[in-house]
Amino acid sequence: MQIQTLKVFSDLAETESFTKAAQINNITQSAVSQQIGSLEKNLNSMLIERSKKKFRLTREGGVLYEYSKQIVQLYEELHNQIQEIKNIVSGTVRVATIYSIGLHDLPPYIKRFMKDYPTVNVHVEYSRSNQVYEDVLGNVVDLGLVAYPVKDPRLEVVPLRKDRLVLICHPEYPLAREKKARLKDLMGHKFIAFESDIPTRRAIDKKLKDQKIEVKHVMEFDNIETVKRAVEIDAALDRLGIPLDALLADPRCAARRICRGHVRLPVGSCPCGPLTHGTASCD
Repeated sequence: MQIQTLKVFSDLAETESFTKAAQINNITQSAVSQQIGSLEKNLNSMLIERSKKKFRLTREGGVLYEYSKQIVQLYEELHNQIQEIKNIVSGTVRVATIYSIGLHDLPPYIKRFMKDYPTVNVHVEYSRSNQVYEDVLGNVVDLGLVAYPVKDPRLEVVPLRKDRLVLICHPEYPLAREKKARLKDLMGHKFIAFESDIPTRRAIDKKLKDQKIEVKHVMEFDNIETVKRAVEIDAALDRLGIPLDALLADPRCAARRICRGHVRLPVGSCPCGPLTHGTASCD
């Protein structure tokens, strides 16, 4: 019986998902099933109630889970102590992030981190925000990066910064000739937007509604790069709410600031923060 097999079993018990247990351990679902089968054979006990639609451990499985957690934790502490004696930081950091942060903000930080800690592996998953929350709570990842983090007593939220959002349009569109735009100038324009359940989209919709400005949503996408490409080919005329960092040095789209003289706060001020699974309440 190997410690890694006990870790796989613990991850399966915590996530209640063969798929997620496989992702955490960088193995296939088949390998997870084989290791669970090996445990059951060695212990001569059923560990999972396979007749139930909902995942559930047997009594024997529950006992094994409690001891497995302790064994895995002790082994990880032992491993860390040995590495500290050698002055080596090692292991794997699992990060889930929404597309805009992961593609445009995260890379330089990962580069710096890997330079400082070359023996640490960084595994990054790109997901929608709801999946990021689910993965953090399910212990599939160690850290999540989202926009407009929500309060949850099961999570510790650390605000990072606010991101400025701007209007973008095709370079040949009339608004591209303006140095800046006012919110009222956007009335009736066709918009390419994020999908309606994405937090940034909800924030933009609220700002437009508060200003009594109606726009025509003609396309919806779940990530920033697809929105930019759609504007680039002139699939629609404009879109409000692209993070400024995502447009730097991109000549295929024209970016225009929203004039603050007509809006008390920057449009779509976007708090981005990491989520970690813990017992602390959000501030």
